[in-house]
Amino acid sequence: MLEAAAEHVKRVHSVVRGRTSSHRLPGPVAAHDAALLPASHTGNEPGLPGAMSRITRSWIRCLDEYKLDPGACLEPEVVAPADLQERQDRHADLQAVAKVEMANLYQQLAGSGYAIILTDRDGVLLNYFGDPAFTHAASRTGLMQGAVWSERVQGTNGMGTCLFEQRPVTVHQDEHYLSRNIGLSCAAAPIFDPGGDLVGVLDASGESHLAQQHTLALVNMSVQMIENRVFLQQYRHEFIMRFHNRPEFIGTLSEGAIALSITGKVLAATRCALFQLGLGGRGEIVGRDVTELFNITFGGLVDASAKKAFHPVPVFEARNGARFFATLTSPESGANVASFIRAGNQARPVLCNHATAARSAALDALAWGDPLMAAHIDTARRVSDRNVAILLQGETGSGKERFARAIHLSSNHAARPFVAINCASIPESLIESELFGYRSGAFTGASKDGQRGKLLQANGGTLFLDEIGDMPVALQARLLRVLEEREVTALGSETPVRLDIHLISATHCDLHARMHRGEFRSDLYYRLQGVTITLPPLRDRTDRRALILQLAAEESDAGAPVEVDAALLAMLEQQHWPGNLRQLRHVLRTMIALRQSDCLTLRDVPPDYHADAAAAARYAPPAAGAAAGPAADATPHHMPQAVAAPEPAGNSLASAERRVLLHELACHDWNLSGVARTLGISRNTLYRKLQRLEIAWREKSLIH
Repeated sequence: MLEAAAEHVKRVHSVVRGRTSSHRLPGPVAAHDAALLPASHTGNEPGLPGAMSRITRSWIRCLDEYKLDPGACLEPEVVAPADLQERQDRHADLQAVAKVEMANLYQQLAGSGYAIILTDRDGVLLNYFGDPAFTHAASRTGLMQGAVWSERVQGTNGMGTCLFEQRPVTVHQDEHYLSRNIGLSCAAAPIFDPGGDLVGVLDASGESHLAQQHTLALVNMSVQMIENRVFLQQYRHEFIMRFHNRPEFIGTLSEGAIALSITGKVLAATRCALFQLGLGGRGEIVGRDVTELFNITFGGLVDASAKKAFHPVPVFEARNGARFFATLTSPESGANVASFIRAGNQARPVLCNHATAARSAALDALAWGDPLMAAHIDTARRVSDRNVAILLQGETGSGKERFARAIHLSSNHAARPFVAINCASIPESLIESELFGYRSGAFTGASKDGQRGKLLQANGGTLFLDEIGDMPVALQARLLRVLEEREVTALGSETPVRLDIHLISATHCDLHARMHRGEFRSDLYYRLQGVTITLPPLRDRTDRRALILQLAAEESDAGAPVEVDAALLAMLEQQHWPGNLRQLRHVLRTMIALRQSDCLTLRDVPPDYHADAAAAARYAPPAAGAAAGPAADATPHHMPQAVAAPEPAGNSLASAERRVLLHELACHDWNLSGVARTLGISRNTLYRKLQRLEIAWREKSLIH
């Protein structure tokens, strides 16, 4: 070891004195660093060697500027306890967020001899997760709370050089400046606050003899998670626009986020937002109006987001027309998106009287007049911020996942992840690794980088287990243990990680029947059944008409709402809808895509839906005063039988239209003018419909 240290000192002096590319150091290159960064943090300085220029420059600083002896073996510099406490208090918010990600990163690297380290901007070590196998190296090199790891004190090292370069770096073994540190391998990435200022470094250090490039990628991903969470926490009292060019990536690590004032001015943006918009720095976006960035006004964004029930809406970049999808999250402390009203051409917010009103908007968006749904929404609102498991039951397509997302968005952890997993769609052999994750090499075919399970991805937020009734019995026991102990251990690992998750489960199965057949554990059922909410099928809801109009508005293009004429609305309202809300949405989506005008009529019903129309017509409510039963379904009792010809056969859509028209005629006592006004058509059009549907009518002179 002494010989290696002496040789290292000679090489340092040789490289610094030579300052030429001919003295390049052995070891891994760092060319991959730039690929991990947004565009604003890349670039090579001219005139410097490529891959090793960063290390070379650092060695030159250490010897010429800091006057450090590469062979020095001084005791590590440690700040006073009072100073350390003051620094930790100053960065309390950062530490609270970083602690979760550090634990996740540590779990992924557990057993690899790594320690996960958080420093402040001065290189003072604030927090530390150490692998037991790394204890000796930690004590020998000074990896302890309060130790100073700036370049000026410790020479070239992951944390200190990262602070100086303000970009991700790897420093592997003999790339370190001080000979006492050449046994370390470090991967570090800088942490910036929402204002763009450097606040610290996240580092993974160990005694690995191989420079594992994926370690830096994992560290960089953890830093992005930290920055995003700090951003959302700091601007929780403002509007947050979250966007990506693919809607399914909203809510993931790669989304962009922009904080907007109540007037639509940009207050701050994440690094991913700058990267997606092709901007070089925050100075190019802060203070600008949202209309300078996208082809939508702030009021239009508010309205579109509320109309889409907080699902992504399409927006276009103002400079080059690139398409993005965006959602708008309302502030925690006041302005409710659903409470925006129009004042001329300006969108003006109506401030609510309490802070929770904005978070209630997501659940309020599900209420359209059905009393049972209103009761369920009230129940969900009461338990959304409490540690109570929620079990959603209901037929396929009845809106269980949307209801779960609304609960999440209405809770105090709305800014945290919402992770959904369908237990019925994942092969039984993979569901355990999907839920719990695994370490590198845990089983044949496992990714060499390991994988964070859904439970860890949802840490701090909500885990939604859809079709929980289809989970294998063997896995149910392990899930129960995780829920009881609130910690998870990845496959192939022995190190548990603490969990803080809000659990929502859903099923269309009869779990009681499955328990009796031994297909579902009763103890897990009672653990999931904190509150059970059974969503009604669409055919039983009293707000079907309002739902149809709302879904039609959601499926319309932004700024171009589609209307539904009365005849079509009445026909849709009478259907059985075995696929519930999902089926209704898909039918409306198809009709809107194929429509001939901005007013949907019976002619816009998709041809492949005709087969269902006839069967669904049996569920049409009888006319007012009609007796129940098959006879009441056909013709209103007060309509003269001689007037209506027998129902034509063969065309099920025509049959459904005929029933609707007969119902309207009966309601208007066969006043054709009144029927035409109700349906929004001319009398001539109504006459043609009556002829086509073989409905006879009295002489016009007797009707008008």
